[in-house]
Amino acid sequence: MRLDSDVWLPCPIDEVFAFFSDAANLEALTPAWLHFRIRTPKPIAMGAGTLIDYSIRVHGLPISWQSEISVWEPPHRFVDVQRRGPYRRWQHTHGFSAVGAGTRVTDAVDFEVPFGFIAGAFVKRDVEKIFAFRREALLQRFHK
Repeated sequence: MRLDSDVWLPCPIDEVFAFFSDAANLEALTPAWLHFRIRTPKPIAMGAGTLIDYSIRVHGLPISWQSEISVWEPPHRFVDVQRRGPYRRWQHTHGFSAVGAGTRVTDAVDFEVPFGFIAGAFVKRDVEKIFAFRREALLQRFHK
């Protein structure tokens, strides 16, 4: 499965990328219903090879998740890949491009779920809700 999302923010690319470079900001971009918590001690030095441990609750079930930053190309792109967690596969490419007086932020998420087609529709709906929340949170954060 794949989810694509994008948003234009009225701020320079360096400012937007700096926000994403601080892993602690991920909590602000995640809906409260996931009970998302970063378990890796902060501050986290971001770069290729960085491992980050999280905990979430999905429909009441506690889940541990570990991601690795597999690509780090500031200020244009980074990729996180699930190493342990609820998905069979999760690869999230974060893109940043200067557009006019602001920055276009793109998210491309490729994922596979356990139990295939049966669980896929439910999980995709949840992922879509998470990224809709993320988009609104970014618009609020960077609105000037």
